[in-house]
Amino acid sequence: MEPYGIWSLLPPVAALTLALWKKQIYPALLIGVWMGWLVMESWNPFAAVISTITVLVSVFQDADNTRIIFYSLLVGSVLTLLNATGGVEGFVGWVSRRQLVTNARQAQLVPFLLGILITVESSITSLVAGTVGRPLTDKYRVSREKLAYICDSTSAPICILVPFNGWGAMVIGLLAVQGVESPVGVLLSSLAWNFYPMLAILIVLATILLGRDIGPMKSAEHRARTKGLLLAEGAVPMVSEDVLQVETVAGLEPKPLKLVAPVVTMVAMIVVGLLITGRANASQGAGLWEIIKASSGSTAVLWAVLASLGVEAALSLGRGKMTGRAFVDLVFKGMGGMIPVVSLLVLAFALGATVRELGTGAYVAQLIGAAAGAKVAVSGLFLLSCVMAFATGTSWGTFALMIPIAVPLAAALGGPLPLYVAATLGGGVFGDHCSPISDTTIISSMASASDHMDHVRTQIPYALIGAAGTVGLYLLVA
Repeated sequence: MEPYGIWSLLPPVAALTLALWKKQIYPALLIGVWMGWLVMESWNPFAAVISTITVLVSVFQDADNTRIIFYSLLVGSVLTLLNATGGVEGFVGWVSRRQLVTNARQAQLVPFLLGILITVESSITSLVAGTVGRPLTDKYRVSREKLAYICDSTSAPICILVPFNGWGAMVIGLLAVQGVESPVGVLLSSLAWNFYPMLAILIVLATILLGRDIGPMKSAEHRARTKGLLLAEGAVPMVSEDVLQVETVAGLEPKPLKLVAPVVTMVAMIVVGLLITGRANASQGAGLWEIIKASSGSTAVLWAVLASLGVEAALSLGRGKMTGRAFVDLVFKGMGGMIPVVSLLVLAFALGATVRELGTGAYVAQLIGAAAGAKVAVSGLFLLSCVMAFATGTSWGTFALMIPIAVPLAAALGGPLPLYVAATLGGGVFGDHCSPISDTTIISSMASASDHMDHVRTQIPYALIGAAGTVGLYLLVA
């Protein structure tokens, strides 16, 4: 890889700065991709344009990327059908009749509890929490930004704290490659030291229970509570309101089962998908961890949403119900409403590929790794992982680059390896649920129908508090 030095920081820094400053995420990401290729094409702007187009097209050459894009399109179909079949209306009515949710605090607790109970995959966690929680939070005037924050700050954190999923398998594999004797034991031991995801979840819970908000979120909640505006003026939700405001088809009775059954199917199917794809790819006689490690998360989530659509069809089609033509029309209407999400995913994948080509992560690792002393090594690892994950939008990519640094660093300094691993994992999670180019952050904005950059801006202050607390704790225990 050609060393681009400090210029490798230009694309992510420019993209993030423009996005946060101008609140225009799409042109910001596109400019970031172009700037990356401008550096690699020896500052030739025309060659950079050609390379930018090439990398955007090449996004679809990666099967995982393509499956995630199809999954996102079909999620729009599921959301539309949940409304059209009476699932959302039936669920809200059922909850209201039993007075299970009677105020804004209880409405926020619903997506929070779903977020910490569903641990199979971060995107599914956010999607289910947002889909089920949104009708309730809308009813009790909770801002879409707040719902997106709840979804995002429980999804990735809980998946790393309860690592019996693809996250855990990924980390175990990385530790094994480094020659760690008991990778499963190290991962499980690291959970006690993984302060950031713990703090992230506790901060969300405290914010809900105390009803105290800070920074831009305070303004968003005040707007929603006093004016009934769930979105800021001029905000562009990630999902078209046409998808969310579909009326129940005439002749269909609103029932909570029409929401619960597709959602439960989606969650169950992702577990089945992970096991099936893992068994197909793993060696004969492989254990559970090896099966999960060999599984395909993108395939599992695609199967999950297809199975959910199948349940929707079974509950909606037939004599006296919805016609096949009406069902197909709603499927395509939902897919059309997801074009903003898909566009953002394509740009995010392209920027991720660009910064990998530039070697941005390796450069940042060298800078901070060389500067960190023994006393601040653990905190330095955490902060470095935060920066890398935020800049690249991928926690798993951060794990892949940072664990090979953390393992020998722990050996050289004589510290407990689980502590160093925990710092790396926590930093990766910080970036995963804060970066505007992270797929988890994008899915959270989508599930809550929030403006993407409004979600990022309102969430960051809470994440920074958690990160500051984590650094303090590491300085105490290291």
